[in-house]
Amino acid sequence: MEWIQKEVVLAKRARGFHLITDEVVRALPELARIRVGVAHFFIQHTSASLCVNENADPTVRTDLERSFNVLAPENAPYYHHTTEGPDDMPAHVKAALIGTSVTVPITNGALNLGTWQGLYLCEHRDRGGARRVMVTISGESR
Repeated sequence: MEWIQKEVVLAKRARGFHLITDEVVRALPELARIRVGVAHFFIQHTSASLCVNENADPTVRTDLERSFNVLAPENAPYYHHTTEGPDDMPAHVKAALIGTSVTVPITNGALNLGTWQGLYLCEHRDRGGARRVMVTISGESR
């Protein structure tokens, strides 16, 4: 059994849902060594999240952003945590709903996602900055 842990720093992105599968795989050449295992992705932030969703049609990402803005709107009168701007508390709500981690199987040196699946960075702040993702890989080497 092999264990690998690595921090991947994602480039700053605008608010929205961003497909990051290729960027993450490029940062993890160690994947090629794993015959069978899992990759656990954990984002170290409270105002962004990770998920797996549609990788082909970009309108899915736009519709997800619009839908989450309805679920957690800015300037809601019931928010008390407002000192960091109108997008901060909704960002925390969205991150709590979506989650901070995703686990993906590894098969023959590659992430074993479904045909239409990709890994997303869900950026919930207007100016969130670079995001850190801790990746923990465990599995049997080739």
